[in-house]
Amino acid sequence: MAQPVTDRTLKAFSLILSYPTCELQHAMPEIGAVLASDMRLTAAARRALRPLVEELSGRDIYELEEQFVLLFDRSRTLSLNLFEHVYGESRDRGGAMVSLVETYREGGFDPVTSELPDHLPVLLEFLATRSPEVARETLADAAHIFEALNARLARRESPYYAVFASLLQLVGAKADREAVAEMLALPDDDPTDLEALDEVWEESEVLFGPDPNAGCPQAREMLAQMDLPVNSAPHAAE
Repeated sequence: MAQPVTDRTLKAFSLILSYPTCELQHAMPEIGAVLASDMRLTAAARRALRPLVEELSGRDIYELEEQFVLLFDRSRTLSLNLFEHVYGESRDRGGAMVSLVETYREGGFDPVTSELPDHLPVLLEFLATRSPEVARETLADAAHIFEALNARLARRESPYYAVFASLLQLVGAKADREAVAEMLALPDDDPTDLEALDEVWEESEVLFGPDPNAGCPQAREMLAQMDLPVNSAPHAAE
């Protein structure tokens, strides 16, 4: 049976939304080229992605890590765990998580990460190997989340907003206005108030992936997964 063709743009967004590493920085020129060449995105959308690509390519890695944590790890309203926005603390969240894990297994997908199954980079990596129809239908269900994240990140003047604007273009679906308004009505978290954030996030840890110390893929492995040439990719530091 022929292997499915990887949607390199979805894979690129999966990598860009992952925790920044030196390996990711080394791969950014090729990742940026993928995004710049995808004609499914408007010229304006591709231009809007450039500042993020340039920032991830050249900014100090420690600053990138700190920015990522402040945005996505310390802000529940910007969480990349999609079910957080859908179910919150509802018991339905656990059932949805189990169902998603089964979907991954049925598709022969075994994510090498300690992130939860509903983590957007994990979902995008999976959908990159599915048919365009399946990818669009799945992402369309999260269109209101993408719209809200796009608006919140643009409000904070973060270049990450462009990823969610682009995902909405790829989906080609209109976000439910009432759902978006409901999400945006929630107050923004203060990433500097660690005590309050600890209380909000205080819950039992659930691990669906392997050892969290397993580490991130090397730059060459990233590019290989995107069906890109790896000869020009710099070697990551040992």
